[in-house]
Amino acid sequence: MSVERTLWENDAMGLAALVQSGALSPLELADAAIARAEATRGEINAIAEPLYDAARERAKTIDRTLPLAGVPFAIKDLGIAIQGIATHGGSRVPPFVPDFNSVLTERYLAAGLNPIVTSTTPEYGLRLMTESAAFGITRSPWNTGHTTGGSSGGASALVSAGVVPVAHASDGGGSIRVPSACTGLVGLKTSRGRVPLSPLVSESWYGFVVDHAVTRSVRDSALLLDLTHGPDPLAPYAARPPQSAFVAAAAREPGKLNLAVYTRSPLGLPISAETMDALDKAVAIVREGGHRVEEIDLPMIDRTFMATFAMCVASAVAGSLRMEKARNGRSVTGDVERATRLLGRFGELMSGGETYTLLERLHAASRQLIAATARYDAVLMPIIAHPPLACGAMSPKGIDDIIETALDKLHLTRLLRIPGFFSQLLDKSLWFTPWPAIQNVSGQPSIALPVHVTDAGLPLGVQAAGRPGGEETLLSLAAQMETISGWLKRRALLRVPQ
Repeated sequence: MSVERTLWENDAMGLAALVQSGALSPLELADAAIARAEATRGEINAIAEPLYDAARERAKTIDRTLPLAGVPFAIKDLGIAIQGIATHGGSRVPPFVPDFNSVLTERYLAAGLNPIVTSTTPEYGLRLMTESAAFGITRSPWNTGHTTGGSSGGASALVSAGVVPVAHASDGGGSIRVPSACTGLVGLKTSRGRVPLSPLVSESWYGFVVDHAVTRSVRDSALLLDLTHGPDPLAPYAARPPQSAFVAAAAREPGKLNLAVYTRSPLGLPISAETMDALDKAVAIVREGGHRVEEIDLPMIDRTFMATFAMCVASAVAGSLRMEKARNGRSVTGDVERATRLLGRFGELMSGGETYTLLERLHAASRQLIAATARYDAVLMPIIAHPPLACGAMSPKGIDDIIETALDKLHLTRLLRIPGFFSQLLDKSLWFTPWPAIQNVSGQPSIALPVHVTDAGLPLGVQAAGRPGGEETLLSLAAQMETISGWLKRRALLRVPQ
């Protein structure tokens, strides 16, 4: 069996065991991952910056006793610093080249991971499809005519294509879970404060954004979290510590859990039969595992909640563009994409007092949500309302394109203050992904579960959201579901190595 085939077949823990035993060297793995990255690059377009030379040099000195020694890895091109490596954020704005590593980067390297590339993202992570003017369209290894989701779509493409077994990802409105749902992966959105973002930032998007990974296996997600979580002196807060190692939680039976299922769209929009099939499959799996499940409603999660979230994101984008202006010494509005420019202008229309009020409303709804679901160990709900979309499906066309162009060229952003106009824009932005932002606002953990493949051969995952700080329960439940369902054996069949 070739090293590339071994890379394609194994998860990160399996590869590390081969390195630790001496069956494979870190350099062999790096070379295989680089070869596979290049072989699939033209078809999936998931690489922002190749790091090949540095990866080969690092492989020569990696300590084989490290927990993930020599495992090839990808780091997202957004919100994390790698010393000397350009961070584009999926944008045509001149990149930021840090002279330091993020704490998370240091923890990855200390675990023995070997970054071979940075992965693509939409501009500033603002779209849940990985398509940008700077880097083009990132495509699914399952079917290159379809999206990987976003914003960690490059990460999910690389993992599902077998280039790397795990990849760094981040999630501010579903950006770990949506790509996982679209590409058949496990994607854990961690509790707020679980993994530090320092020293690059203290928090991002008012605390909505968290960092972790997309992985093939539950145990990989658990081990990687063990190796990267925990407080940092520069981080303003931290999630409560786990009772035991996360990898131990993934290895033990969850016991009999009290679960709920939420089936409604917060926007009141249609949900596809395929999404409901996926949710039904998840319910069937957990019932087979011996758990109790009941259907619930979450009335505090409604159109107002989603609109408030979107307005806070617009405010954050406006602030980010101001910071980019300061970094570059000039306005960057001409460099960014039209949609980013419009969102930033809309955010500028909100006063500080209005933004504070919006955040307080979200916090109040979050408290109601956490109280209403406190008796459940986890709540199952969809991630995507439809199977993975065709590439380009979310780009404005026809009259929508004309309207967006007019809003931009004529500086008519104030029209978005009209409730009916904004409501239409909200639907067009979030009709595919109305659920994931819930946990970004509440700070709860949630894990994407690759339970289903459609008749057309496209993955369609759902999520289980836990109590704040409840990653251990989610990992234990997910590992049991992985065993029952057999999803770990599924692979995208793009350029299967010999």
